Amino acid sequence: MTTPVAVTAGRRVAPGTRTLLLVFAVLTVVATNQLFVLAMATDRWFAWTIQPPLTAAFLGSGYAAGFLLVVLVLRTRLWVEARLTLVSVLVFATLSLVATLLHTDRFHFTAAGEVARFAAWFWLAVYVVVPVGLAVVVVRAHRSPGTDPSRRARLPGWLRACLLVHGVVLLPVGVALLVVPATAARLWPWALTPLTAQMVAAWVLAFGVVAVGALIEDDLARLSGPALAYAVFGLLQVLALALYGGAFRWGTPQATAYLVVLATVPLVGAAGWATARHHARLPLRTAQEAS
Repeated sequence: MTTPVAVTAGRRVAPGTRTLLLVFAVLTVVATNQLFVLAMATDRWFAWTIQPPLTAAFLGSGYAAGFLLVVLVLRTRLWVEARLTLVSVLVFATLSLVATLLHTDRFHFTAAGEVARFAAWFWLAVYVVVPVGLAVVVVRAHRSPGTDPSRRARLPGWLRACLLVHGVVLLPVGVALLVVPATAARLWPWALTPLTAQMVAAWVLAFGVVAVGALIEDDLARLSGPALAYAVFGLLQVLALALYGGAFRWGTPQATAYLVVLATVPLVGAAGWATARHHARLPLRTAQEAS
């Protein structure tokens, strides 16, 4: 396979970045277990009590997808292939910190249970440290010497269209839930509190950033990891509905819109990942011609 010279000149992922990502990967595994597997016991095992369990499972799905995304990025050496992941995680972590600080009264800081109390303080510590660390990493990488390698294969038209539609849907919904959590009653197909509305918004906006960021990057090689994580997120949302769908307002306009978008998320993610993998196996010239 022919390797373009530009790849060797690209900015590298700093060693400290890998350490931060490894820590985040461990934390996302724990959060996935506490929120998805133990969705019905957040009063005892998590930083704050989440009702209904469908909300906890939604958030847990995001952490599971985040774990996969970070693990895949740990394998790359080029900053350009890690950039979209790190920016989206930074968006999520920052918004989670904002939601936490706005609703500290909802957390188990003084709970009787030791596990819940520890979880609350640990959560606060993580979401003070992680956004700052990620911001430093992103800014330093952006300012580091070097250039991005040439695009290997641009996104096909059908994938650009799908990502554009998802970005147009996810970003406004996420902003609405974040800025005016009360809009959840009109936008979301199950009940959310102000805190959970903003935590849901953090994941919705993070994936909206992935969709728009992929359009800006316009390179299949940089989309492979985010696309696979997107597919996993969608599949786990389907499983969450199957397990905890009692709180879902079936038959409402919000439910219909949610299900339509949800049906496309794993399909777009899986198709994007498969297309990226296919182009990765092609020689450089063939891949560029195919795009």
